[in-house]
Amino acid sequence: MDKSILLFIGITLVGTFAQVDEYEKAIADLFTTPSADFLTQYVEVTTTDKNKGDIEAIERCGTGKDRGVHLCVPYYNCDAETKTIIPSEEYDGTGLIDIRFGSNSCENYLEVCCKIPEGKPIPPEVTTKEPGEVVTPPPVTPPPEKIGCGIRNPNGVGFKITGNNANEAEYGEFPWMLAVLNKNHIPSSNQPLALCGGSLIAPNLVLTGAHCVFKHKTEEIVVRAGEWDTQTERERYPYQERDVREIILHEGFTSNNLFNDVALLVLDEPFSRAPHIASICLPPKGTIFNSRECFASGWGKNIFGQKGIYQVILKKIKLPIVQKGPCQEALRQTRLGNLFKLHESFVCAGGEPGIDTCTGDGGSPLVCPDPRNPKRYLQAGMVAWGIGCGDDGVPGVYVDVAHFRDWIDQHVKRLNIDSSSYNV
Repeated sequence: MDKSILLFIGITLVGTFAQVDEYEKAIADLFTTPSADFLTQYVEVTTTDKNKGDIEAIERCGTGKDRGVHLCVPYYNCDAETKTIIPSEEYDGTGLIDIRFGSNSCENYLEVCCKIPEGKPIPPEVTTKEPGEVVTPPPVTPPPEKIGCGIRNPNGVGFKITGNNANEAEYGEFPWMLAVLNKNHIPSSNQPLALCGGSLIAPNLVLTGAHCVFKHKTEEIVVRAGEWDTQTERERYPYQERDVREIILHEGFTSNNLFNDVALLVLDEPFSRAPHIASICLPPKGTIFNSRECFASGWGKNIFGQKGIYQVILKKIKLPIVQKGPCQEALRQTRLGNLFKLHESFVCAGGEPGIDTCTGDGGSPLVCPDPRNPKRYLQAGMVAWGIGCGDDGVPGVYVDVAHFRDWIDQHVKRLNIDSSSYNV
């Protein structure tokens, strides 16, 4: 399956409309503009099984006397201290990965040049490589799991990236981040692979935007957890995919203005807990956030419009919450006009120049630190819509998750799902 993570959530307003119609027409434009599948140009990634502990014919690396006795191996197969190849189940250190390629002599930035241990035969050097062929890491014993929901991994899982000057998230930093994908995607078609982002609130329950899924049937959707770099499968822990058993749309959802833009996806089986997969906490009903340390994540464009580039590695941005009154006033200064009224189901964040969720992040979570425990995060919002992207003084608009807490709880109870996975 092609791996691309996107949804068109930016709004382009062209011409001058009447103030009353501006908002609804802008929303209509949002869903009549085809989304570009930003990874259609890439080769589908396939995997090959390798025997655990064996050193096969793989890319040679090193210079001088090191040439021929060093190989490019996944970072988790190289001891951080001895720089010697080891079976992955023996590794428990944390490395540094330079995503800008820098001085790394290996083809993929998730591989390192590592010495063949003494006594092991030196394999033949590889001169050609089939595109898309990668080595699937053997099963590993995960480190002790952190307890509870909403635990961010600011230093990553297994390694910390360097050279991340484009706001790339660490590997596994937001373990609740999901990709909602079109299961029946045909690469040659005009339909995008990705429908939206989403968040994991229980092992078998996904929170996402209603606008992402209201036109789709359950058999058309698959949900992916544990994704990070959409062009490789060399990460230590594989992503997981689950089919959807039931789609629950909010009964008040209206597609022309995105009021009550919330949906639940019930999965056919739960995701397995892993170091890079876990749930997010939900805020109590009526919670009003006032933090400047919130994060939104996604694989969307870096800037709005045709010049924007979709992100290959999961991106994060730090955003301040903007209270509803000032947000409404700021939006009235745009083409929405002074008659615009912000619906009660929305909350706002951002408004700083050049910093926004932009195109490609619809349905993705906006999370803020829990005031009672800043190391734990609560989901304050979901990416909904915005005017442009990163314009100075113009906040982005998000679904207010706390506003729908009762609605979520009612369905969780009906489904007999344990709510402890999202309760603090």
